[in-house]
Amino acid sequence: MREIVFDTETTGLSPQNGDRLVEIGCLEMVNRVETGRTYHCYFNPGRPMPSEAEAVHGLSDRFLSDKPVFADKVEELLAFIGESPLVAHNASFDFGFLNHELAGCGRGPVCGSRMVDTLAIARTKYPGAKHSLDALCARFGVDRSVRVKHGALIDAQLLAQVYIELTGGRQIGLSLVAETIVAEGDDAMAATADLIVATIRPPRPHEPGLDELARHAAFLARIKDPIWNRL
Repeated sequence: MREIVFDTETTGLSPQNGDRLVEIGCLEMVNRVETGRTYHCYFNPGRPMPSEAEAVHGLSDRFLSDKPVFADKVEELLAFIGESPLVAHNASFDFGFLNHELAGCGRGPVCGSRMVDTLAIARTKYPGAKHSLDALCARFGVDRSVRVKHGALIDAQLLAQVYIELTGGRQIGLSLVAETIVAEGDDAMAATADLIVATIRPPRPHEPGLDELARHAAFLARIKDPIWNRL
């Protein structure tokens, strides 16, 4: 099954209040295995970047000034995500911004049925624990040393590892039958597992032979006053 793990960075918390998408990072997984295919893009939001948001992701007005607007890249993005399920952490936030930008381009929304929310999964599996991406990386031993600030593609790569652990761990791909995993597009990969063949050996004889019985009797005869004679 093909899935897209993605993350976004924005100018704020609410597209309804004028906040915009400024970065998106996506990576492709097939049967919970990363294929190496990614999509990453920065967008010019057409509005100033609030200092609070810049402190989170480090994307300044100057950096974004020469980047394309979302409408210029929408075809590339839609082609990459296709019709696959979309995995995100606190997915309603990312879906809200993505669909707001799509509406601004005259495009229909990404259906909510394609949403896979790792935050909801984590809350179900670990009630009462911390569920931030950092906390889940710490729980599963995912190295997040490259994450100095929030970045859409870096966070998507970290989330992909967390998602694997939340949905069965790294042994999820082990199988006792050969299987082929084919990625959409030009990239494809095959993963095979050898069948386990057990050779059944005939039972070993455990009954003593006549010579063994004779040696045992001779040994017992040398024992003076054996305890079993007293019973």
